[in-house]
Order: sequence, then C-alpha cells, then structure tokens
Amino acid sequence: MSEAGLTVRRIILTVLTVLAAVLVGVSLVDSWNQPQIQGRLELYQTNLLLQAAEYQGENSVLYPRLLGADPLAAAMTQYEAARTRVAENLQRLETRLETLKFQEDAVVQLQGAIEQIRSWRDELIVKTGILQAETGKLETALVTWQELQAPGEPIVRDSLADTGEILSRLWDEGQVMPDAEGLVWENLDGWFRDRTLAKIYQIQDRQESLAEVAAEQQQAATKAIGSLAIIIGIPGFGMIIGSGILIFLLVQRLIKGKDAIVSLKTPATSGQTPWDWETVWQVLILGFFFVGQVAVPLVFQLLPLPRPDTSSSIRAAYILISYLLLAFGGLSVLYLSIKPFFPLPEGWFRIQLQLKTLWWGLGGYLVALPLVVVVSLFNQQLWQGRGGSNPILPIALEDRNGLAVGVFFFTASVAAPIFEEIMFRGFLLPSLTRYLSPWGAILLSSFLFAVAHLQLSELLPLATLGMVLGFVYTRSGNLLAPMLLHCLWNSGTLVSLFVLGSSI
Repeated sequence: MSEAGLTVRRIILTVLTVLAAVLVGVSLVDSWNQPQIQGRLELYQTNLLLQAAEYQGENSVLYPRLLGADPLAAAMTQYEAARTRVAENLQRLETRLETLKFQEDAVVQLQGAIEQIRSWRDELIVKTGILQAETGKLETALVTWQELQAPGEPIVRDSLADTGEILSRLWDEGQVMPDAEGLVWENLDGWFRDRTLAKIYQIQDRQESLAEVAAEQQQAATKAIGSLAIIIGIPGFGMIIGSGILIFLLVQRLIKGKDAIVSLKTPATSGQTPWDWETVWQVLILGFFFVGQVAVPLVFQLLPLPRPDTSSSIRAAYILISYLLLAFGGLSVLYLSIKPFFPLPEGWFRIQLQLKTLWWGLGGYLVALPLVVVVSLFNQQLWQGRGGSNPILPIALEDRNGLAVGVFFFTASVAAPIFEEIMFRGFLLPSLTRYLSPWGAILLSSFLFAVAHLQLSELLPLATLGMVLGFVYTRSGNLLAPMLLHCLWNSGTLVSLFVLGSSI
C-alpha cells in the first residue's frame, strides 16, 4: 500500500476508534445505572431454599444442616437487603430522569427501566411482608404491605396493591376477601403462594384443598432439592476440584520453577507475527467494535423487521441474527486484513481434536470456577448491585419458550465461543506477543475481551475468565481448548439459569 493509502487508512481508523471509544464509553456509563442480575439470582435461589426446607420425606433430618438452621430468617435478610438495593437504584434512576427531559429516546428507555424496577420493588414488598408475618413479626408485615398504598407512590400493577390489602386482612383479621385466591395465583409463586393458599384454606376450613396444597408443596420441595443439587452441588464440586488443581499448580511452581505447568513457554506463534500493530488495530476497531456498535444496529434499523419485544421467539431470533451478523462481519474483516500475509506461519489459528486439548479445556474450566467466583464476590461489594448484566441472562432466567431457550443456548454456547476465541485468543493474543511478553499479551487481550461485553460490573469477572482462556490457549497452542472452556462456562451459566427459572 502506498504512503498516501496508509495515511488515509490511519485517518479512517482514527475516526472509527474515536467513534468506538465514545459508543463503548456510553454503553459502559449506561450500564452503571442498570441493576445487576446477581441480586435477582440470589432471591431465586432463596426461594428454592424455602421450598426445599418444607421437605418431610426420607432423610429430612439431614436437610436443615444443608439448608441452614433457620431458612425463613435467612430469606427475610436476603429480601430486606434486596429491597434496600432496589430502592437505591430506583431513586438514582428517578433523579437521572429529571436531567433528561429534552432527550426523548433516553427518557423513554429510562422510563421503561424505572417501570421494571418499580414492579420488582412492589413484588419484593409483598413477599417480604409474608416472610415477616410467618416469622411472627405481624406488625412489621402490616407496615410493609401498607407501603403499597402509600400516596404519591406510583404502583406499577394495581393488583399488587390489592394483593397487599388481601394479605393484611388475611393475617391481621383472619378475613378472606372475595378475590383473594385468584390474586394469590396471579401475583405469588412457589413457597409464598403455597403459604398464602394454606392460610386461606385454614380460615375457610377447606381440608381437601389444604391437603392438596400440602401434597403439591412436598412435590415442589423434592423438585427444589434436585434443582439445588444442580445449581449449587455440581458447581460446588467443580470449585473444590478446581481449588485443588490451583493449589497443586502453585506448589508445583514453587518446586519446579520454570518447568512447572503454569510457567508460560514462548508461544509457537511468537516472533512469527507477519503483520504490525496497524493490522491489529484495524481488525479490532473495524471488525469488532464498529461492526457490533454501528453496522449491525444500522442494519436492524433499516430493515422492516417486527419489534423484538413482541414475543420471546422474535427476541431470541434478534439476538441470534445480530450475533451471527457480528461474527460474519468480524471474521470477514479479519480474513481480508490478514489475506495479504497468506500463507500464514505454522501455528496460527490451529484447531485440532486431541485428548490433551480436551483436558486443557476441562481443566481450565475447573480452575476458572474458584477464580471467577472469588473475583465476583469482590465485584459485588465494589459495584453494590449496579453495573448491568448480560442482556441474555434475565431472558434465559424467565423465558419458558423452548425454541427461544434453544436459540439462546446456541448463541451463547456455540456461536460466541467460536467467534470470540478466534478473535481474542486466535488473532489478538498472539499478535500482541510481537510487542509484549506472553503474560502482557494475555492481560491486555483479556481486558479488551471484558470491555467488548459492554457491562461495567462484568469487567473484572470477564477479565479473569479471559486470563484463564488466554493461558489455556498459550499453553495448549490449540484454539479448540479455549473454545471448549468458553462453551462449558456459558453452558453452565445458562443451565443454572434455566433450572433456577423453571423451578419457581
């Protein structure tokens, strides 16, 4: 390419870099005002624990040790903490709304988020009151339910306010209002619904209905125990094994030094990068950030497509198509950028099915479990429930459409590992070794991998996962290893969400 052509390319890349930086910065700032899904996941798990605590079958005496001595008190603590976080998030968003009066699109988006949080707040009020009443704090429960009737406070669903009144009459006066049972079925689920229905049937002396609720409660308890085994037991077992592997690797590093497994050897591609930093710059900015932040959204705006919020199937199709467009655009830019350097030196983009590759992928997954969990715990304290989450996660948690779930699973567990590992580990990481040490290349590529997900609260956990992915690729020299690790990670997350969501 001539000097003039290089200058034009640099100018274009500079402009696109500034544009990408602005768009990424805006997305990260916007995510600061969005709640994390982690708080909701914890409450779903708390609800499962409440259901499991009702189990009265074989070995039921063992479960209190596993579920905690007082599940009700623990649940009430979780719900009260969640109410505090939601109130803080709601106040922050309402304050921000006042500053956006003349930005119509931003106002509409923020109002939608506020409505969702208000709905979540009201649901928490209803359920917290039930927990308080069931633990002997009736006066506190009545005050809690009264919040749904507070003047000047917008209630998203009037039926929740009616439910609060029904619960107050039920526990305080022993009175069953005419529409009580229907509203309980509409607005409550799991343990909360069973406890409230049992209260209604006791007052009405409906022994047959009471027996049916008790039987359904035992079925739900059995199912909850199985779900908890999947959600907590399997990852917990993996964490134990992963922690053991970590300890072994650290001890081996102390004993063997540079001959240890964790000592990075010079990658096969090191010193064989035929392109310079401008090609890396071009692929990263044009092939990932520009395609993802500008080109793909523009395509969806220009095409006469139905709104993604009309159904879960259409929403799933939007997510899949947008990701496939991102992957196609990104890989096309990558191919065209490195085509002048064909044939590539040996070792680039190597994908081979070997037994040791599978072990690297599985071992990396087990090691990543304790590392990411520890970082996530610190991360929660750092962001205090703010910073947003991957938009697929709440959909996977709450969606019951089998087709949509299958599409989400394919997107996250097949398409994402293939595309992202080719881009970040197959291309970016070894390209950076031309200028950085192996560990420096791993750290920088992991940071960019985390930033690319555009969620502030996920920067540290994803960067940690990215470092494990980078280490596994550098040591194995085979892209299939981090692809497998990435697939296992996303699959494990989605399976936990599906089980958690379908158990309530």
